[in-house]
Amino acid sequence: MKKILIVDDEPNIIMSLEFLMKKNGYEVFIARDGSEAITIVDQEVPQVVVLDIMMPKVDGYEVCEYIKKQKRLTTKVIFLSAKGKESDIRKGYDSGADFYMTKPFSTKVLVQKVNELTN
Repeated sequence: MKKILIVDDEPNIIMSLEFLMKKNGYEVFIARDGSEAITIVDQEVPQVVVLDIMMPKVDGYEVCEYIKKQKRLTTKVIFLSAKGKESDIRKGYDSGADFYMTKPFSTKVLVQKVNELTN
């Protein structure tokens, strides 16, 4: 089963994404902040991380940079953020993101992108 990590500090987003991804056949892991995300990435090695940017402790940019610096990982990163300015999106890609989506988002597009990145 393909593993996905959802990282967000917003409980409603976590619940809906967890349901959506399980329904689409993924084993889902949850982190509510960046440091928790790094621990889970190291332990579970998910294929995809759906990552918010604005979080307590360690922000999404730092988590993405950490993942991309680990040579043993092939984990893909999708930013899912309310930060929609061009400079935010550019910073997301500069930190190593494979895809960047702004909130509110299309669940259909998100599932499509996750499927694409895991195949």
